[in-house]
Amino acid sequence: MSVATNTEGSEKRSLNFIEQKVEKDLAEGKNGGRIQTRFPPEPNGYLHIGHAKAIALDFGIARRYGGTCNLRFDDTNPTKEDTEFIESIEQDIKWLGYQWNHVFYASDYFQELWDFAVWLIQQGRAYVDEQSAEVIAQQKGTTTQPGTNSPFRDRPVEESLRLFEFMNSGQATPGTLVLRAKIDMAHPNMLFRDPLLYRVLNIPHLRTGSRWNAYPMYDFTHGQSDYLEGVTHSLCTLEFVEHRPLYDLFVTWMKEWKGETADIEDNRPRQTEFNKLNLNYILLSKRNLRALVADGLVSGWDDPRMPTICGFRRRGYSPESIQKFIDKIGYTTYDALNEMALLESAVRDDLNCRSTRVSAVLRPVHVIITNYPEGQTEELVAINNPELRDAEGNTITEGNTHTITFSRDIWIERDDFQEEAEKKFMRMAPGKEVRLKNAYIVMCTGCKKDAEGHIEEIYCTYDPESRSGMPGADRKIKGKTLHWVSCDHAIKAEVRLYDRLWKVENPRDELVRLQDEEGLDYAEARARMLNPDNLTVLTDCYVEEFAAQMPALSYLQFQRIGYFNVDPDSTPEHPVFNRTVGLKDTWR
Repeated sequence: MSVATNTEGSEKRSLNFIEQKVEKDLAEGKNGGRIQTRFPPEPNGYLHIGHAKAIALDFGIARRYGGTCNLRFDDTNPTKEDTEFIESIEQDIKWLGYQWNHVFYASDYFQELWDFAVWLIQQGRAYVDEQSAEVIAQQKGTTTQPGTNSPFRDRPVEESLRLFEFMNSGQATPGTLVLRAKIDMAHPNMLFRDPLLYRVLNIPHLRTGSRWNAYPMYDFTHGQSDYLEGVTHSLCTLEFVEHRPLYDLFVTWMKEWKGETADIEDNRPRQTEFNKLNLNYILLSKRNLRALVADGLVSGWDDPRMPTICGFRRRGYSPESIQKFIDKIGYTTYDALNEMALLESAVRDDLNCRSTRVSAVLRPVHVIITNYPEGQTEELVAINNPELRDAEGNTITEGNTHTITFSRDIWIERDDFQEEAEKKFMRMAPGKEVRLKNAYIVMCTGCKKDAEGHIEEIYCTYDPESRSGMPGADRKIKGKTLHWVSCDHAIKAEVRLYDRLWKVENPRDELVRLQDEEGLDYAEARARMLNPDNLTVLTDCYVEEFAAQMPALSYLQFQRIGYFNVDPDSTPEHPVFNRTVGLKDTWR
């Protein structure tokens, strides 16, 4: 790793291997000293956490070196694309903190790509093949054996031109005609063995309507779109390493078609590959995510169990925490399986400084403070976030507090009481003292059970001189500090406790193994891997009034419990909260 100063400031920082390449290109004056990147998603689904890594790189490189980054939708497959996905992608990018310079679509270049393909046919570099996909695949050969030429490889140029026009007429049957590049059927890189350039779909396009019935393939679209837009650095994941020579060849051909062969190596987009983001206990395939939604196993693309960006947003992840995680794992040239615990650690660290502390009781039991005046209440001061600091490092108090009501009847967590306390149990038990957060020291005097032996009520007395902030509050006790809410002033709430969706560490590989080795179909294999306890809904929870009034997607810490987020379904009358992450790592 080298160290350098960049345009973000004077602070020196380590460069990843892609930044080193960018700086080398700039130093050599490639592309006139310009930096232009692009983020090119296909609008056939919602973005997931893996895309966040690509977004951070594409937009981050442009931001760091004073360049531009465009958003380009790869809309070459009209069978799966929808405006819903386009809108969600734009929203996700903005939420992550980035803004594109321009929005482009691969369909913007359909006419130029068609004209370029016609030129390739005229040059004898492309031909129309009438064989089926299965036959073409068989003729490709293997990595150790060369392929065999198509019987249509040397058909007259005029015939290929006529058939190419017919492919777009709407009268050709899908699967009967394809346009192929004429390269080398014995090439060691099998992608060079006369790759497909166009196929027939006869499906209207979201943006171009019925203008096109033949659509370009990805490899024929991607590099040319980069070139036409002026992209200087095309950043892709590792599966495109073998595609890079074909990418370069098609760009070179297009520059020839344009008559721009001067300085061909200094003025062209350069593809560089980096590793994908892989997380244990997570499945990122769009196909699998789409199936989870379609089969009703989750409530939608933004379900907090989904690894989509909108799912993480709804669960309570902050964009800053995702960026910090991506910075931690970095960019390399080899794939690895990252720990979900590392992502949650980044989320926990960020939310510790960002979240508002509130009181919530998830599994309540009734406590009566018998010597507290019946009908009396007190407004106590609670700090919103003790981690807020000013420039000198002092805790910020002004505007960083809210009030919580104290009364004779309160709710505490059922797990915070034991009638017969274990030796190391430091919470509420008969004869033991504990402190109530922001309130008083209380001593348990007994409890009442229902007919089945369950604890129904707990009785305590309080020390009037021990309220937080009073001189008596310094009195030392052995018991812990417990959170609570007033029975008469708390709001009943729904709390959704999310856990991992998959119970196996690498669901992608296990899914393949179960299908190949055990002969299970997709649904059977998936059912075996799903965690049956991935969601627990608690409907008898209580939160303080302040928490019930928080707007959707607010970051909260339920004291002593974990980090939570206000769900979009929430209302002041029926608040709903999603558990984002616990206070401690539970993955291990």
